[in-house]
Amino acid sequence: MENRDPYLNISPLDHRYWAANRELFDTLSQTLSEKAAVRYLVRAELSLLKAHIRTSLNGDEDLYASIDGLEDRIDPEEVAREEETTRHNIRALVNVIQRHIPESLAPWVHLGATSVDILDTAMAMRVRDAMRGCVIPLILDLLDSMIRLAESESETPQAGRTHGQLAVPITFGFAMAEYVSRLGQSVRELTRLSGELRGKLAGAVGAYNATSLITRDPEALEDEYLSMLGLKRADYANQIVEPEHLLRLLLEVNVTFGIIANLADDLRHLQRSEIGEVTESFGQGQVGSSTMPQKRNPWNSEHVKSLWKAFAPRVMTFYMDQISEHQRDLSNSASGRFVTDYIAGFAAAAARMKKVVDGLAVRKEKMAENLSGLGEGVLAEPTYILLALSGYADAHEIVRSSTLEADSSGRSLSQVLKEDEPEIWRILSERLQDVIGVDAKDFYGKPSAYSGLAAKRARDLARKYRDISSELRNEVKK
Repeated sequence: MENRDPYLNISPLDHRYWAANRELFDTLSQTLSEKAAVRYLVRAELSLLKAHIRTSLNGDEDLYASIDGLEDRIDPEEVAREEETTRHNIRALVNVIQRHIPESLAPWVHLGATSVDILDTAMAMRVRDAMRGCVIPLILDLLDSMIRLAESESETPQAGRTHGQLAVPITFGFAMAEYVSRLGQSVRELTRLSGELRGKLAGAVGAYNATSLITRDPEALEDEYLSMLGLKRADYANQIVEPEHLLRLLLEVNVTFGIIANLADDLRHLQRSEIGEVTESFGQGQVGSSTMPQKRNPWNSEHVKSLWKAFAPRVMTFYMDQISEHQRDLSNSASGRFVTDYIAGFAAAAARMKKVVDGLAVRKEKMAENLSGLGEGVLAEPTYILLALSGYADAHEIVRSSTLEADSSGRSLSQVLKEDEPEIWRILSERLQDVIGVDAKDFYGKPSAYSGLAAKRARDLARKYRDISSELRNEVKK
């Protein structure tokens, strides 16, 4: 086989991202590479041969033995050379297989099948095995890292934010629990949908024309063929398997990609100089800028978002490949080849995101400082709620006016209420004692305590999705 200088590669996936993820990409290559593509095609053809041996050739043990290990003996380079002559990938594969088996068995290779019976079935196996053997475990690793972060930081006070503005207090663990929940739900769908991919052995138009000449029960032959490959048959097939099985999985991959990119973007912004609440790990010799030696850029989070920008738009191609005219055309023959690139790009982003989360430094003192930036202003909401519960229809306006006075006078919200609205302050003090058993002075003196169920929700979600993660790991091992 030709040895090629990796610096001559065109796709960044084949050099830059392979070099940064060698173990991951070496694992993915077992299902997504061109060599793997040939191996899975051979596996499908051999499954059909075994089905014929069992149903039409009396289960001849010698014939079974003659094809043992053939999957690993077929050289992809030999198939490629044959395709130079046939100009047809499956016919080339069939010709090569026939050379490696007994002459008596050669007529049965590919018998009753059309090319896509093999191609779609092999693709379903490849994507299923890539997802369940590599990608889903990787997402579960990321989920587990997020669970640990949400749990360990469940009590860490942080300013909640809406529209880029400080809102009311939460905890950092609660902020991260958002991604625990979203990612957990999505990986559950990835697991389900990866198990729903289908194959076929229904012939050129899906009506079992050819296999009806071979056996009295073509559907049983199809089930025999697919069962050896761990697949079910499509409810309906023309020349191709219904495209929605693969499409739905790829769409959910895109959903998961978006969740990871959203997390990356949130962590990137939390690393802004004026916020500074978290920092990515930074290597001893790492350089942030070619001219500004002090820079510590959030480049890994930016990298994840950038990969998402490159790969997420490919979902439009997946949608367009859903359409095949008059049962089947070849308008997806080129575009469909990039599904494997998409899965690899997604995996690279997920691996980078896990690296970010595992190395994340939480700057609790900066979170506390930012939370105190609005002073008691973050307690405008509970003040309004307590007044409304006391019968004040104009509670919102009273508190809004008080916050404006606090800003202009340089006083705290509690000072304005105590000095300018003594009756309202008295009512608030009584309400706070009745509702939560806290003195008004203590309540307004520690705004971070007004965080609702943030800590509890973070811990609850961490427990819930830790169990789900464990269940899904067992599921993908089946």
